Amino acid sequence: MYKNISRSLRLPVILLGLPLALFSLQAQAVPSYARQTGLACSACHTIAPQLNAFGRYFKLHGYVLGPEKLSGGSQQLSIDQFPPLSVMMVVSNTVTRSAQPDSQNGSVQFPQQLSLFYAGAIAEHMGAFSQITYDQPGDHFSIDNTDIRYARDLNWGDHTMVWGLTLNNNPTVQDVWNSTPAWGFPFISSGVAATPTAAPLLAGGLAQSAAGLGAYAWLDNTWYGEMSLYRSSQAGVSQPYNSSTSGVISGLAPYLRFAWDHPWSTGDGQSDLEVGAFGLSAHMYPGNGNLLSGPTDDYRDVGLDSQYQYMTGQNSLAVHATYIHEKQDLNASFAYGLAGNSSNHLNSWKVDASYYWDETYGPTIGYFNTTGTSDTVLYAPAAVFGSATGSPNSNGWILQWTWLPSLNVQATVQYVIYNKFNGGSSNYDGSGRNATDNNTLYLALWLLW
Repeated sequence: MYKNISRSLRLPVILLGLPLALFSLQAQAVPSYARQTGLACSACHTIAPQLNAFGRYFKLHGYVLGPEKLSGGSQQLSIDQFPPLSVMMVVSNTVTRSAQPDSQNGSVQFPQQLSLFYAGAIAEHMGAFSQITYDQPGDHFSIDNTDIRYARDLNWGDHTMVWGLTLNNNPTVQDVWNSTPAWGFPFISSGVAATPTAAPLLAGGLAQSAAGLGAYAWLDNTWYGEMSLYRSSQAGVSQPYNSSTSGVISGLAPYLRFAWDHPWSTGDGQSDLEVGAFGLSAHMYPGNGNLLSGPTDDYRDVGLDSQYQYMTGQNSLAVHATYIHEKQDLNASFAYGLAGNSSNHLNSWKVDASYYWDETYGPTIGYFNTTGTSDTVLYAPAAVFGSATGSPNSNGWILQWTWLPSLNVQATVQYVIYNKFNGGSSNYDGSGRNATDNNTLYLALWLLW
């Protein structure tokens, strides 16, 4: 029904000193899957977009549940009688504690986002989750999160293995746990409120601006491993890429993922624990008038994650934790005067917990914290989006209440509290704005059919 409605950060980390807003809505549980399989959304999700064990099984098997769900054609072609299409709309209102300079406080977006999904089987062992999205601030449609899979089963002795291939446009969008960036909390958020400037590259910096091909394996429903390779694939820029293009990957950017998952019964409920690691290495040209040759900015992101789920009847508890350490060797940006240091680092961690009663309503609380090297060029002073001290440090809380009057309708009330924003609590931008001025009340109605 919904995650990744995802409009993620498109600019490279080297430009994080510029104003930008993170629009993160996510949609993965869509009705076309239910129509394909004949199963309710709750078969794959606790509360969408959070996958349960069967949802992870379905995704790892290429969004396909056997050939009986396909019809027509011949042995060479077997397709759905009706295309597996779904539509999603989000209507929202955003109010911050204090208005931004020379602007109205209170932004109604109707819609904030309108998405068309192709989500379902393509062939017997192949399926897709593909999203095209219209967002109001940009006033245009564009490709959103996309994951195309081919998967097979391999059995020997007492062992089982699912292996597959994934073609996608956002590192971690292929993941089956809700603890990695593409599908992590918050699953829905404002598209217009100010957000902290600094974030690791792996936390959305390549979303919809890269194309990756990877192979994965799931052994004995316990051990997961994946390797994918990414190249730049940017929309709205000239190709082949030239010096006017920013954030172009040099060569290939490898992404690695490993995870251990263990389910067990606890009384009248079912528990599931996942612990994993993931990482990305990317060499990037800053562009923006600089040649796409010579020195590069090198990013090495290493992350740890964990997820715990407890399900009993129609009630569910979920806890997620993620930590990402990023090492930045800014050889190109430092040489071009785009960064004050030749080497920086970022540390980002998030934790959240939610509980839902009767698959209908429940609270979520989340905490986020980013720290790193101060850099007065990379994180320069500027009203609202800048840093007076050059520090990327930000932290705060997210409080949310969600109500589902129906499985394809969600109403959300969310409040974001900032203790520190872009390096400070008071006058953080050098223009008199305090971190709490960016506290955000966000109201959203999400519809999917």
